[in-house]
Amino acid sequence: MKASTGESLGISRIGQVAVPVSDVARAEAFYRDVLGLKHLFTADGKLAFFDCGGTRLMLAPPENGQELKRGSILYFLVPEIAAAFGRLEAQGAKIVHPPHLIAKMPDHDLWMGFFDDSEGNTLALMAEVRA
Repeated sequence: MKASTGESLGISRIGQVAVPVSDVARAEAFYRDVLGLKHLFTADGKLAFFDCGGTRLMLAPPENGQELKRGSILYFLVPEIAAAFGRLEAQGAKIVHPPHLIAKMPDHDLWMGFFDDSEGNTLALMAEVRA
């Protein structure tokens, strides 16, 4: 690998994140109805796309018969984490770890809580609570 010369590829933001799923229709319902993300489109019933604050989220099964592997944890920023977890629980989401204080920062407290989506992927909500 060549050492960095300080030149940039021009990357400005994440454009899309893929979340591995075994059942696209079931996952689509979870992300639309439970998480309330804006559904953009579904392609041939095999891929579902959502908007998450300008980042496109793609739900897709593994390609070419590969084994389903769980993805990275997505941390969704919310203004009121306790209320958001209450809504998740009411919608039947599996809570892995309820909201808890992670760190006291100079200008806010960082809170996180974890839950599973319909496909067993662990997701998180996070909130930056100002004093």
